[in-house]
Amino acid sequence: MQGLVTIRLRFADLLTRQWLKPSSLRAIASSSPSASDYTDQSRGGLPRFFSEQLPTSKGGVVRVQGDEFWHMTKVLRLNMKDRVELFNGKGSLVQGCIQKIDRAGLDFVALEDPVLVLPQSTEWHVFAAFGTLKGGRADWLVEKCTELGAHSVTPLLTERSPSISENRVDRLQRVILAATKQCQRLHEMTLNPPTQVHGLLPLVAHSQLSFLASAGATPLCNVLTSSKKGPSGVIIVGPEGDFTEKEVNMIAEAGVKAVGLGPHRLRVETATIALLSTLMLWSNSQQLSNP
Repeated sequence: MQGLVTIRLRFADLLTRQWLKPSSLRAIASSSPSASDYTDQSRGGLPRFFSEQLPTSKGGVVRVQGDEFWHMTKVLRLNMKDRVELFNGKGSLVQGCIQKIDRAGLDFVALEDPVLVLPQSTEWHVFAAFGTLKGGRADWLVEKCTELGAHSVTPLLTERSPSISENRVDRLQRVILAATKQCQRLHEMTLNPPTQVHGLLPLVAHSQLSFLASAGATPLCNVLTSSKKGPSGVIIVGPEGDFTEKEVNMIAEAGVKAVGLGPHRLRVETATIALLSTLMLWSNSQQLSNP
């Protein structure tokens, strides 16, 4: 018991140290960032919101309305002179503050010139048959693909997953935007129109790498160990019930490499995220070792 009291006292002592005081933390957070800071898209910082239009230079003003205006003023209770960031989903970001608020929207004034961050050289395009998934599972799949850094996601239409509703596509676009802001990503992931299996084959032909999640195939890690190609390509995950034999043959003939993800049967969303996360980690390690 005495030892527990001692631990609590030591922890309380840590909280009183100067380097942990809130004023010190605010000073660190408010320091002016350089352009290179924006390349680390996982960093924290000012609240970030989406706007198709950005000020072209310091002192420029843009109008913010709709959902973002509601989120800024009603959810986060931001007020005039509060500092925020705006991004356009295409790599541009600008810091500024709220200049004016009225019932219809607010005016954002730039406190610096916009910064343009180039997209990552790694591009993984996800084709997954998630059109028939229920209970928010498709939302989860798209959200995590956004967070992990997929370049695009395409709903794959197959004989066992033949359609996806228009309402779901609209909802998924909103999920992508929310996830983009949450994970501090500057380039919005593309949600492509649904495509049939034969529609993805031309992209496979022009990709450096292409993988199909398949039970019993050579483990993905073994395949990557021997790969000498660049870390970009196509990821294909079939529907619940898997592809038909005809579809599998069509994909294999296009040159797609079947890879295994372990001994268990995985759901569509689990297989997609397992495959993508492994490839993103591998891609990052490749870039670090070959700058």
